[in-house]
Amino acid sequence: MESIWTLMTILGPLLLIGAIVYAYIRNKNSTREEKAAAERGAREVREDIDRHNNP
Repeated sequence: MESIWTLMTILGPLLLIGAIVYAYIRNKNSTREEKAAAERGAREVREDIDRHNNP
């Protein structure tokens, strides 16, 4: 049982760091169209939240 915790303590942070690096590299190489679509989506979500909170 102790070996499982040791393994999780070591692999957990390594997997998290790997996911962060992967996301950073993937977002760094995004095209203008992808960035524009992401901005539009974020704006729509913010507007949706404002409409929901201010009836």
